[in-house]
Parts: sequence; C-alpha cells; structure tokens
Amino acid sequence: MSALIPRPRTVVAPGAVHVPDWLTAAEQRHLVAECRGWATGPVPMRAAQLPTGHRMSVQTVCLGWHWKPYSYSRTADDAGGGRVAPLPDWLVELGRRAVGDAYGESAAGYTPDAALINFYDAAKMGMHQDKEERSDAPVVSLSIGDTCTFRFGNTDTRTKPYTDVELLSGDLFVFGGESRFAYHGVPKVLPGTSDPDCGLTTGRLNITLRVTGLVDT
Repeated sequence: MSALIPRPRTVVAPGAVHVPDWLTAAEQRHLVAECRGWATGPVPMRAAQLPTGHRMSVQTVCLGWHWKPYSYSRTADDAGGGRVAPLPDWLVELGRRAVGDAYGESAAGYTPDAALINFYDAAKMGMHQDKEERSDAPVVSLSIGDTCTFRFGNTDTRTKPYTDVELLSGDLFVFGGESRFAYHGVPKVLPGTSDPDCGLTTGRLNITLRVTGLVDT
C-alpha cells in the first residue's frame, strides 16, 4: 500500500508531525475490523448533536470516555445512556508507539485513556480545537480509507495561517507541544481513493487517541 515514491515525514508546525504510511496493511485491516465491532455497542456509532441542534456529518463512537460536544463522560447520556466500552491496552500501546515514532524519543509516559473513532462518508469537519481535555499531552490521529485534506492551523483563529496536508490510508499525524491546541479540520474527503487492501471499501476512518486528564468522581 506504500507509494511508489516514499512520502517524507514532515514537521507541519512545532509539535505537529505527519508520518506517511505508518500503519501496515495488516494493522489497518485489524483496526477496521475492531472499529466495526465498536460501532455496534455497547454505545453505538452516532452523529453527535451540537449545542445548536444540528447533527455532525461524521459518525462517531468512543472508547474509554464518551465525547459529546463539548464534554466527556463515562456514560453516553446523548446516545441511550450506556457505559462506553473500555480502551484496550493494545490500542494504548499503539498510541505510545505512534508518539515515539513521530517525535523520535521515548513515549513511555504517554497513556491515552480515550479514543474517538470518526467515520467520514461524504462528510466534512469544520475547524475546531480539541480542548475538552484537562491535559496537554499529544493527540494521535490515524487515517484509514479514503484520502482527505487535513487542514492544520494555528492556536488563535480558525482562519489563516494554516497548512493543508493530504492524509492517505495508513498515515499518522501527531500534534502536541506548541501545536496541541491548534485549530484543525477536514474540508474535503476524496471518495473512491481507498485501497481495498486496507479493509475499507468506502469512506474514511479516523481514530484519535487522547489523554483526557479526567478521573471518575
């Protein structure tokens, strides 16, 4: 699934690193199979409702902590009230390896406790910050399926300056440090660009791992 001409690892902004072709085809297929299971429950995949009343165009399912705009909880109070599925240890280890590979240093202390799995099917994501967490630990983003344009901006505004990065199936994007709270979004997904070898024939899966900094009360 790798490109004929390898794409270089790129530092998009301080603390924001794009690592192309990071996931192998086998790892992608495994993640797709797991995501299909997570999407069925105990809290099913759904389009989250914004405070405005509008539904997001992406479908989301969560592990560890349930996210709804703009807060976390252990139970999905906006989707039936079930308790969210736990974040498996192997996915924590994958996130730890991702941070280590992106930054070229040990990530032994990186322990994500939440995952948001978004499915894009002709969907977009507006510019936003990931700021519901009480931690500034890096966010790990994995792409599987259709290619997308990922717009990575600045910490002050949704507008320019920003950089558009093409994310292909298997790509890793990590943002932390100075860029942890940068605005980012997905203005475009390119239908029909998914390699069937990834296990997904249509649409795009985005798996993000986060450290919430939250504790049960």
